[in-house]
Amino acid sequence: MFLLEDKTYLWLLIGIPVIVLLYAMVIFWQKRTQRKFADKELLDRLSPNRSTGKQVMKIILLCLAITSFVIALVNPQFGTKLETVKREGVDVVFALDVSKSMLAEDIAPNRLEKSKQLVTQIINNLASDRVGIIAYAGSAFPQLPITTDYAAAKMFLQNMNTDMLSSQGTAIREAIELAKTYFNDDGQTNRVLFLISDGEDHEGNIEEIAAEAAREGIRIVTIGVGTSKGGPIPVKRNGVIQNYKKDNQGETVITRLNEETLKEIASEANGRYIDGRVTSEVVEEVTEILQNMDKKEFESQQIAEYKSQFQWFLALGLLFLLLDILLLERQTSWLKRLNLFNEKRS
Repeated sequence: MFLLEDKTYLWLLIGIPVIVLLYAMVIFWQKRTQRKFADKELLDRLSPNRSTGKQVMKIILLCLAITSFVIALVNPQFGTKLETVKREGVDVVFALDVSKSMLAEDIAPNRLEKSKQLVTQIINNLASDRVGIIAYAGSAFPQLPITTDYAAAKMFLQNMNTDMLSSQGTAIREAIELAKTYFNDDGQTNRVLFLISDGEDHEGNIEEIAAEAAREGIRIVTIGVGTSKGGPIPVKRNGVIQNYKKDNQGETVITRLNEETLKEIASEANGRYIDGRVTSEVVEEVTEILQNMDKKEFESQQIAEYKSQFQWFLALGLLFLLLDILLLERQTSWLKRLNLFNEKRS
């Protein structure tokens, strides 16, 4: 098993052909300069150890040293053993209200965006729990099945909007029914549904389905997003408010947070109602709820343990560099003798 920790440093190897080219130009310049001071026979007498092969060896050693240092920066890692890791956690399903009333801006930036922020922060705070996402308005729609892929969950979450479901309303009952299908283990007790909504339910009789969910071991935690004062529902075009939603009498519709409905659902399903205005407080309460729930073993994974091997390539690079310096010292000695000879001639 082999792994490169940071492959970005491999781009540094592009510099090696440049160094070779520059070095070849220097050698060519040296040979022209040497011919000006003495002929080939005299140069061979002054420096019997001088050879093109040594100069080529020098650049090879330098390139090998640079390559070794670059590999050390990349930090190659070799797997030494496999370790079995068990994942334990809670099955968490988020049912997010995407009805038009969630566009009200009585809570910044609006109810829907605030809801998405809340769920994102909750997911960021999870450890090994599994998550699923449901979107609902006039009907409920499965958005993401139960998974441990938090990145995918957040991606699906950010794409949710009030136009994804054509039927409007707030089908809380249908959302709870759909959430029940997300939990495939009837004997499981560590199942929780987070219902994020402004509580405007247009169906009624949702206490019965909440109680039924509780009997099946599903806790429902409701998170209310909005204010009791409420606000109008903006009608936008290209992100610009054109008007506000009006009723049949031409009056502007004011949508308000219905805490009572959400509290009743939570009470019937052995859950809790959470005020969604302050994100940090919501995350803190959700974390407390999940920590106090029984954990279930989801899966066991074999994870390879890797050890860094950069030190070997660092030592190898230093060795090549030392050999290169030794060749440089020998080359410098004969150049000094050549300069001394030229001084005596002059």
